[in-house]
Order: sequence, then structure tokens, then C-alpha cells
Amino acid sequence: MVTRAQALDLVKANVSKQNVIFHMIAVEAVMRQLAKQLGEDPERWGLVGLLHDIDYEKTETTPEKHSLVAENIMNDDDFRAIKSHNFEHTRVVPETRMEKGLIAADAVSGLIIACALVMPSKKLADVKVESISKKFKDKDFARGANRERILFCEQLSMPKDKFFEVALNGLKESASQIGL
Repeated sequence: MVTRAQALDLVKANVSKQNVIFHMIAVEAVMRQLAKQLGEDPERWGLVGLLHDIDYEKTETTPEKHSLVAENIMNDDDFRAIKSHNFEHTRVVPETRMEKGLIAADAVSGLIIACALVMPSKKLADVKVESISKKFKDKDFARGANRERILFCEQLSMPKDKFFEVALNGLKESASQIGL
């Protein structure tokens, strides 16, 4: 397994858009916090979150290849989780807690960041779980945050509001890294 520093070097070598890098760091933060909550390895889960979109720019116009091109960029035992986060195209059905967690973390990060960006301060510190829950119900808010994917948290035996709390706490820990 690569170290976080090596993973970040891989990200910087393969991703040029700052917003995509911020997204990857955000998913890493959610995955680390989720792993802690579930008694899993936060380092391992965090690295999967950090690397999950490493081929995004190379596959942006060909979503059916997303996460498959990454296999040529990295070689790791946890690569299946990265492929499964694009299961609609890769046909790699999410089975493990890590795989399901990555799908939920990927989606919820966008919802929570959107919640922060509509705050007057534009800071994660001011976001509350109740706000996330309310915005989750508003289908016109953060349309890119797929609600069905967020609900993968329930397959981890974690109610949606508890997942929002866990994800928000993780994001708050990385707020300075993503400018929020």
C-alpha cells in the first residue's frame, strides 16, 4: 500500500483541476472518519477515498472507463473499491463495507460542501447536521449529490443523519486543506 504522501504525489501527477483535488481530499476525510466509526483502518480507507477519482480527468468524457484507467496508474489490493464506486459502468458490484462506504462518501461530500458554500461564512464549521438533512430532502439543492448513493450508508447499518454527522466531522478536520 502506498503512503499518503505517495498517494498525494500520484494525485498531483494525474489531476490538474484544483476542485477535483479538493473533492478527492474531501472524500478521503469522510472515509477516514467513517472507518473510525466502523472500527476499520482509517489510513487504508482514507487512501481509497483520496485515490478514488485519480483517473477522472482522463475519463471525464468516457464515464464507462472511469476507475478502469486508474488500474494503469496504481496497483493496490483496495483497487476493487475504487472500481466499485463506478459500479453502474464497471459492473463491479459493491459488496464490502469499504466499497459501500466509498459510494456514500463520494456523494455526501458534495452535498455537505454545497451546504457550506451557501453559508454566509462559506465555512464547514458553521454547517449543522440539521441543515444537511434539510438540504438532502430538497432535490433542487446540489443536484449532483446523488441521494440514492448517499443512502448506501444504510447498507452499513448507519442511519442517514448519523452518517451526515460522521461525514461532517471528517470534513471539518480537513477544512483547511479544501479551503472551507
